[in-house]
Amino acid sequence: MDQMEPGTLIALLTIITPAIAMVLGALAPTILEGLAVLKALDGMTRQPEAANDLRSTLIITMALLESTAIYNLLVALVLLFANPVLERILPLG
Repeated sequence: MDQMEPGTLIALLTIITPAIAMVLGALAPTILEGLAVLKALDGMTRQPEAANDLRSTLIITMALLESTAIYNLLVALVLLFANPVLERILPLG
């Protein structure tokens, strides 16, 4: 058990890589969403008359940032479940 077969190693890496991609891909939008809310709330406290404009801009920004995380999840799920490498290395039949 000291060495792993190359096919098993590649299969393992193609399963672990999407998990790492999901974690790292969700981290950036999460941090940026927090910063966007912080700046919007700061702007609303400084200029309450501009709160409606800032709120609408914030909602659009949050939707765009969240779509980045959803695209990342989509790509990771495709890599995980529709992986052509696994079919070549680990045949089912």
